[in-house]
Amino acid sequence: MKIIDKLVNWSRIKSPWVIHFNTGACNACDIEIVATLTPLFDIERFGCILRGTPRHADVLLCSGPVTRQIRDRIVRIYEQMPEPKFVVAIGTCACSGGVFQGCYNIQGGLDSVIPVSAYIPGCPVRPEAIIDGVVKLLSTLEMKEEAA
Repeated sequence: MKIIDKLVNWSRIKSPWVIHFNTGACNACDIEIVATLTPLFDIERFGCILRGTPRHADVLLCSGPVTRQIRDRIVRIYEQMPEPKFVVAIGTCACSGGVFQGCYNIQGGLDSVIPVSAYIPGCPVRPEAIIDGVVKLLSTLEMKEEAA
């Protein structure tokens, strides 16, 4: 690996840019994700910064089950993200479809449409759990870099 590649990987691990997307949740997990970004829980202390466009994001934070209406949109957002990209399924609905599983309009969990890097179950997920999941995802990336 070149020095430049190592530097880019190091910067991505130390300062991941995240984008938040709701695929059809009841808003409970969305409120917890927003709470995670506030100064009370302050996910920015780990270098995470919220971005408004998938073209600048490294990590996609998704809440809610995948509906038929949103399926194409989430795939398009995932494809717009630069490599390497990571997806975090936040909440039981994003992990498996949750209470909406079996409904006529629900495709299932997030992994039925795009690959998921980390699952954070809960209904709703606490901000501490979201921070813990994102930090563990970043630590696994750091261990992969050291092994390479």
